[in-house]
Amino acid sequence: MAGRRGWGGSPPGSDEEASRRIVIAAVELISRNGTAISIADVAESLGVIRQTVYRYFPSTDSLLRAAAIAAVDGFLDRLTQHVAGIEDPAEAVVEAVIYTLNEAPRVPQLGIMLSGSHSHAEGITSEEALTFGMTMIRRFDVDWERHGYGEHALRELVEYQLRTMQSFFISPGNPPRSQDELRAYLRRWVGSAVAVTGSPVGPAGGAT
Repeated sequence: MAGRRGWGGSPPGSDEEASRRIVIAAVELISRNGTAISIADVAESLGVIRQTVYRYFPSTDSLLRAAAIAAVDGFLDRLTQHVAGIEDPAEAVVEAVIYTLNEAPRVPQLGIMLSGSHSHAEGITSEEALTFGMTMIRRFDVDWERHGYGEHALRELVEYQLRTMQSFFISPGNPPRSQDELRAYLRRWVGSAVAVTGSPVGPAGGAT
């Protein structure tokens, strides 16, 4: 249970509420000040000591990743509209990658996830990031099971998609590809990988 001091005079009633309010505070700070925030900044905004925040989030990295997940609902809604009606798995993934790369500079919390600037090496494949990716991909108008994707293969596809987006976000190329060039590149290489991954090849990779 969270401590009774601070919290603007209204302490949380449970650990779940405390965690939620810490994440909300982090999201608000990022929206105002960008990603260069710390545990101390979040604690100060809530009127609590740093140790209180550390009780729920052991590092700035973990808090920023949680804030990124919490703040991207609007992005997911827009992405869902963008890929609506696309039933082919490869085409849906390609369009999702391109849309996400275009949106990331305008969505600070999404940029956190892809840039790695506030993440350890496992940041892009953290449970929070994979949960975000699974939420994203399940909104597509794709019948994943019909295309040979069981749960294991779908999670691997999400990891592959996240790694691809991070790579292009960090290093878009010199010079960067145009939109049409990037789409053709992704269709050629990512598209073929998506098709192979979705083949029903057994417990490690497919629908069984």
